[in-house]
Amino acid sequence: MASAWAEGPRVEFKRDWVAGAKRTAVAFANTDGGTIWLGVDDDGRTVGLENRDESMRQAMQAVSDGIRPDLMGFVSVEPVERDGLPVAAVRVQRGANRPYYLADKGIRPAGVYVRSGAASIPAQESMIVDMVRQSSGGSFEPAVSLDQDLTFRSAGRAFRDAGVAFTDASMRTLRLTDPQGRYTNLGLLLSDQCPAQIRAAAFAGPGKGEFLDRQEFSGSLFLQLDQAAAFVSQHNRVRSTIAGLRRVDEYEYTPLTLREALLNMIIHRDYALTAPALVSVFPDRMEFLNPGGLPDSFTRADMLNGVSCQRNPGLADVFYRLRYVEAYGTGIRRMLDDYAGSGAQPGFNISDHAFRLVLPVRRPDAVGGGGTGARAALAPGSVESGVVAPGGGRGDGPAPAGERDRVILELAKERGTVTRAEAQAALGVSQATVARLLRALVDGGLLEREGRGPATRYLPRTGSDGRAG
Repeated sequence: MASAWAEGPRVEFKRDWVAGAKRTAVAFANTDGGTIWLGVDDDGRTVGLENRDESMRQAMQAVSDGIRPDLMGFVSVEPVERDGLPVAAVRVQRGANRPYYLADKGIRPAGVYVRSGAASIPAQESMIVDMVRQSSGGSFEPAVSLDQDLTFRSAGRAFRDAGVAFTDASMRTLRLTDPQGRYTNLGLLLSDQCPAQIRAAAFAGPGKGEFLDRQEFSGSLFLQLDQAAAFVSQHNRVRSTIAGLRRVDEYEYTPLTLREALLNMIIHRDYALTAPALVSVFPDRMEFLNPGGLPDSFTRADMLNGVSCQRNPGLADVFYRLRYVEAYGTGIRRMLDDYAGSGAQPGFNISDHAFRLVLPVRRPDAVGGGGTGARAALAPGSVESGVVAPGGGRGDGPAPAGERDRVILELAKERGTVTRAEAQAALGVSQATVARLLRALVDGGLLEREGRGPATRYLPRTGSDGRAG
């Protein structure tokens, strides 16, 4: 009898319910289950409970209020008689939504416990990660974020600029939070505390010997996208030629291709890998290196043929809803089409754990001289690209004359209306700049303003052909 009542991996004794018993309940739920016996001292001697009903009530209340996620479906409390004395058995099953943790401590070693022999000990972070992965079926996005102290300033601006609600309800719908209200890894990626990074560098020669510029981007993926867009725009040189009486400005890389490359890097990256994404600018090419190869069972031929396979479906859905992308599985094909007739094609170097996109300069004769060196705004050549440029990008270096007007007019024609935020997102310019452009188009009779304040929209005037002179 004595050995049967020794404490062990699935047995714990308490003279009565105490706050520390919650750690044991968490440990049982995270390991193989077990029973907490109330009214039994540490050496297994029955001492009984003075008020068994109250002890049982305290146990259930503590489990309900102090343990997350909800463990009540895996806990039962039963009155038991032992040696003629009233005791209680708090039976805890292994939970289905591990890791369980103390509500006031969070998903970290101080709050997550496991059973080791007869002791309840803090779980190592690697154990917590394994439990999260197992509960989410191995998928990264829906797994519970280990960091629950998140803010969403950048995400809030992105949603607001797109005219999409960003509430607790929408966060659940978009799977930024789980049914228990905990932030998921998808929520973590869009939060200001996102741990993923993009590192960007420009080099003087064809190798990585001499740096011209180096930057690191962190924070919400929305902010990183803006920052990376500004970086590649800054290093996208423009060459000017004269055709008849007109000056023709040509980029080394079309804004369409750069936009697709950045969105591909952000949306399809394997965020379970901690290595940063890399953007490298050389005189003759740009390279975009992503942690993570192609998704399982997805082939290079599938990718080139436009087959859609989302590693991060939730992230892709968010970018779709905010109109950063307007179609799935078209990005690579658009880049290939954009290079048609240029004498070069994008290159793809793919391994099990990395994806490298290599974009050659479209006009090799422009490299090393003759270019204006002007900053090229990340503006789309056509709204038919299927992708809207990253919103909120800053840096008002001019696009070629008339290009920004044309972009706004084509957006308005394609969608029926265009807002200030949409035009700003497409052009990657400041609010003041886009307001001036819109005002000039209205004054010139090409757009018509409708509504006031945040509800203001701009409509193409009847007879406008979507072209700016």
